[in-house]
Amino acid sequence: MDRSTATPTRSRSPRKGAFDNTGLIPVLARAVREVETAASRGPVGPSGRTKFQVIALLVREERARAKTDPEMAEDVRAETLKRLDGVATILAKTAARDTSLITLLEPGHGQSDAARSLRRRMLQEAGYEVPAEETPSAPAVSDPFAERQVTPVSVRARVLANPFLPPDFALGRAPHLTRRLANWELLGPLFKAFEAGGGVTNMELPEAPAKPRWAPAGTELMHHQAEFIEAVARGHRTFLLADEPGLGKTAQSLIAASVADAFPLLAVVPNVVKMNWAREVQKWIPNRTSTVIHGDGADLDAFADVVIVNYEVLDRHSGWLKTLGFKGMVVDEAHFIKNHSAQRSKLVLSLAAALRERRSDPLLLALTGTPVINSTEDFKAIWQFLGWIDDTKPRAELMARLEETGLSPAEPGFLAEARHAVIDMGIVRRRKVDVAADLPAKRVVDLPVELDDDAGRSIQKAERELQQRLVQRYRSLAAGRKPETLEQKMQLVRLIAQQELEESRSATTGENIFTMIRKIGSAKAALAADYATQLARSTGKVVFFAKHIDVMDQAEATFARRDIKSVSIRGDQTAAARERAVDSFLHDKKTKAIVCSLSAAGVGINLQVASNVVLAELSWTAAEQQQAIDRTHRIGQSEPVTAWRIIAAHTIDAKIAELVDSKASLAARALDGDDTEITGETSIQLDALIALLKDALKL
Repeated sequence: MDRSTATPTRSRSPRKGAFDNTGLIPVLARAVREVETAASRGPVGPSGRTKFQVIALLVREERARAKTDPEMAEDVRAETLKRLDGVATILAKTAARDTSLITLLEPGHGQSDAARSLRRRMLQEAGYEVPAEETPSAPAVSDPFAERQVTPVSVRARVLANPFLPPDFALGRAPHLTRRLANWELLGPLFKAFEAGGGVTNMELPEAPAKPRWAPAGTELMHHQAEFIEAVARGHRTFLLADEPGLGKTAQSLIAASVADAFPLLAVVPNVVKMNWAREVQKWIPNRTSTVIHGDGADLDAFADVVIVNYEVLDRHSGWLKTLGFKGMVVDEAHFIKNHSAQRSKLVLSLAAALRERRSDPLLLALTGTPVINSTEDFKAIWQFLGWIDDTKPRAELMARLEETGLSPAEPGFLAEARHAVIDMGIVRRRKVDVAADLPAKRVVDLPVELDDDAGRSIQKAERELQQRLVQRYRSLAAGRKPETLEQKMQLVRLIAQQELEESRSATTGENIFTMIRKIGSAKAALAADYATQLARSTGKVVFFAKHIDVMDQAEATFARRDIKSVSIRGDQTAAARERAVDSFLHDKKTKAIVCSLSAAGVGINLQVASNVVLAELSWTAAEQQQAIDRTHRIGQSEPVTAWRIIAAHTIDAKIAELVDSKASLAARALDGDDTEITGETSIQLDALIALLKDALKL
């Protein structure tokens, strides 16, 4: 067995009686009481979390040994298992108080150096002989993802066009020499420095210029965005940008890359927002090009300025991404990498390490509204990505800042100074309420999502079949009527669309516009709920609207899996049940989400404790959409309201969104406020079918 990777074995201690108070079980019992006490006071801190994990793993090992040891007498075996069950019961009660502890027991969750050290000490205290730990030099490890790697054709073309990357001679600068703090363990104190708060977690940003010059024509940066860009313009290159959702982190990142000349730029993002990133590139840096990696990257443009990839396909592309010559990297929803042992975390950190090996000053941006979910140790992977720390200690720049404090972890005041030192490395956090003057009182933000799974392909196939049916009808009628002018052709198009709509309303089988919209809603449900989960964790309460029951069911199931407590408002509820759901959302701090039917909850209720609304399915009318948003945008609302509209890209969903918006604009011009005729459901449905047929006929 390879001693460098094997779990250290331990020899059995002398046999103990069934009722003595020596050995491992008393050690575990004392330790678990300490963790239980810590959990009773609030969220368990890093040291307590480490102790919880080690106790649980040792209980597992001892149970397995007790069940299989042939030399153990049956009465001793029964008593041992009984005492271990007692420890396990206390662990379960502790985890019920702080549910984030459960993640420490997942199969993929690795052990930290602190956990391995604690495990060793507990075994030694129990009287076991633990072999001395070896620290061999790390063997050369082959890429664990090598078999999955692909190299798109356009990447080969780019490499052939420019096979040599310019060297960065600044990499040869002498590193900072650590003196006073060289032998101190510093990561634990750094995490602890953020446990008790301590004021604003925001580095001091320079004052923005009176007329920021970075935004393209037709757009405008808000003041808080301009302050961030000014910091980049003055040379700062690593940031944990932790602004709340809705404050324009994507725009800030793209303009920062432009100011820092950090192209080509790699953006690692969740699947739900990768299409939105491509759209934001067009809006904020229109002189730059972007490409989105789908699957094996067959349609990739490796010459693009911004390469956008989602976490799920990183394992196939990490090889060539390390060598393409990126000057900057953005990780969106960076809390996705908090688990060091997870595949996506390893891939992201290896990409960042490869980038730092080639460039002395890369632009590195970690974007998240929730950098800490379970404990302050969630910071670790993000700080590693940014190059502030490595796996065991601060890197040169942060170490120099800590040296400048003149303090050590044993001295009073070190934690406060260390906290400031880390914040000044580039932590930026603004809330909606802090920048409310910059924001409109109410706005709708579209998030296009790519449906690239089996459900998405089924929807696209159904849409093509519907188009073909409309085209066949058109050609059949046109053969007899022979329309010549555009007006005559459009009259025929409208007639065909009207016939299709009437038949769809009465149809009980087959594909039509209504079945397609339902399928699209179901396909978007999990993505929309995932985004709502991110909002709930970063900003507090969120309202989730949908039309169909199956979409609402999927959303509630997703919230349950993500440990987000939710309630719902549906059409089949009694008045009392609805009142209980609303009261829970308004007054129970643990209830983070409310799943609402557009028809049942669009009017008559007040949900203003939330300022974020997720519209998982589109309304057929602008009025219905507005009514849903106005459940939160009411008198007494202290924050700007943002409605996040989830739109399935490259489907009829996108066309319906355009039509709803155009009807809303027309309604806004109506002096009497009566927009019933303009934005009726039939109008939107008919116009969507007309648009499908026009696109197919290229009219």
